[in-house]
Amino acid sequence: MKHETGKPASLNRRRFLQIIAVAGATASCWKLGLFGSIRPLQAARRSQTIMGTVLNFTVYGPDRDACEEAISKTIGKMELLESHLSRHMEDSELATLNRLGRLNDPSTHILDVLTMAGDIYSKTSGAFDVTILPLLHMHESIRGENDHPDQESFAATKGLVNFEQLHIDEEKILFSKKSMAVSLDGIAKGYIVDQGIGILKDHGFNNVYLEAGGDLMVSGQKDEHSPWRIALRPPRTEKAQKPVILEVSNKAVATSGDYLQSFTADLKHHHIIHPQNGFSPLELASCTITAPNVALADCLSTAVMVLGKADGFDLIESMDGCEAYVVDKKLKQSNTTGFFA
Repeated sequence: MKHETGKPASLNRRRFLQIIAVAGATASCWKLGLFGSIRPLQAARRSQTIMGTVLNFTVYGPDRDACEEAISKTIGKMELLESHLSRHMEDSELATLNRLGRLNDPSTHILDVLTMAGDIYSKTSGAFDVTILPLLHMHESIRGENDHPDQESFAATKGLVNFEQLHIDEEKILFSKKSMAVSLDGIAKGYIVDQGIGILKDHGFNNVYLEAGGDLMVSGQKDEHSPWRIALRPPRTEKAQKPVILEVSNKAVATSGDYLQSFTADLKHHHIIHPQNGFSPLELASCTITAPNVALADCLSTAVMVLGKADGFDLIESMDGCEAYVVDKKLKQSNTTGFFA
């Protein structure tokens, strides 16, 4: 599964994605009910560190100062969400759960994220499992020797990974086994981006691009008539390949790959781990998902990496509003029927 390393990721985490909104500051007109008149379109752009990565905002509106104020309010609320969901912040709810094995009176935020994680766990037959953290830590600790881990330690660690051993209700979250631990790296960032988009819409801003470490949501359009254009960098940058261009509106995009947090030089072992066998999947180099929200796209990009093309595409084709594009280890590209539609 997709996870940050045990220490906070650098600001360039998932830089390999380089998903870029080719927004363009085209002058056009936009009628915003909040202001009740047609005004020249203005763009505000800002970058802000959060969850060990960088948030990138582009917000269009008739008044630049209003755009800037909305971004500031959104950042403040997103930072509050980080204080609940980041495993790297010592006093966060998630860090408390991992440290004590129990969290009393959980917030609606961590309950919402874990409920969604449980739903995706079921839909993917366990390919997405937020209790993966012990296995991730083990592989990080044996970099370069991942083919032959100590079998006793490996078996014990693998036995800690099972979402069904996580008890969740409104009063408490509880591990069934000692030394279990949860990482929300593959869903929390997407959830926070989704909440940020919601906040901006609540302030009347509907033409928005918001990206965090390669996971993004685009709302509305980049100008009056044009969709946003997103460039997906190939998974092997040493090969001379043109980026894939995707035109999207009101859609989330997330990519998972084998090439950022690798534990071995051949990219065989990396931060995406199959929860059942305990090793990184061998078929795909990257997977990009489009979906109605970023949290879902984030989860599914990890799940398809684990499931592989055939089972992964079956999953995606069964889910409304979701599409997939994959590149395998031989750099063969494939996509579901509606990915470029």
